[in-house]
Amino acid sequence: MRKCAGLVLADQNMESTTVPGATCDEETELLWGDMSGVCPRDGYEDSGGDKELLAREQIRLRRLVVEQDTEQWQIRPHFSGLERVGGVDLSFIKGDSVNACAQLVVLSYPNLKVLYKDSQMVALTAPYIAGFLAFRETPFLLEALKRLKNNKPELMPQVVFADGNGLYHYREFGLACHLGVLSGLPCIGVAKNLLEVDSINKKWEHKLQIAALQKGGDSFPLINSSGKVLGKALRSSEKSSKPVYVSIGHKISLDTAVRLTHSCCRYRVPEPIRQADYHSREYLRLHFPAADT
Repeated sequence: MRKCAGLVLADQNMESTTVPGATCDEETELLWGDMSGVCPRDGYEDSGGDKELLAREQIRLRRLVVEQDTEQWQIRPHFSGLERVGGVDLSFIKGDSVNACAQLVVLSYPNLKVLYKDSQMVALTAPYIAGFLAFRETPFLLEALKRLKNNKPELMPQVVFADGNGLYHYREFGLACHLGVLSGLPCIGVAKNLLEVDSINKKWEHKLQIAALQKGGDSFPLINSSGKVLGKALRSSEKSSKPVYVSIGHKISLDTAVRLTHSCCRYRVPEPIRQADYHSREYLRLHFPAADT
């Protein structure tokens, strides 16, 4: 088996899932074998914080992202056939940038009741580097999915919501893309704040577009200087006029990602992410009561 930063190349004895059209010097397969302690963490730490090396790896992995619907439920009215949606998040103890609770939740769909939760304390020893967050966090989220697959495979989510960006990223490869490509699962990135990418920023034009979102479900595209749509700003709830920013992670189209995000919102933040955030913070509150989380 050959390892490269952010991707594992599987040998014949390991269970894997093939991504159509994917290449990495040779025909590749994404590993659903033992992901613990392997890429992307190895490549991140081995890089010594070399931004150029990490950027090259993101650009290479970007070619593996599937930007269209791949599942039958995605194209059916009311997402018929979708029964389980996942959410992931990490919460830190206040003032501590190393120790965090990595959280996975699985909710029923469309009722959005919690079916499964996994809270795990982890140590993020690699430094934070803006634009490369996924190299630091994704391994722990993959490990949570691996535990679920091993222990309760019948509860594996059919799609995962990540608290962060997907294609809406400096190199079109944010956390949701990283998690999707390495897990092989459909993923959606939902960010609460606007990442200023290329010509997209918080200037008056963007504020006017937000003001024009009249009701829940309204959205407008986030277009870069070359005219490419990287994501959409979505008014996710009637209860909040502040949008969320939705982008493709993997194996889902943007329009489907936006519709599904809206359907999962009781409040501004989609319920899978909201529940992941809640349970990770609750875990810290119960196990570290002296800390202000």
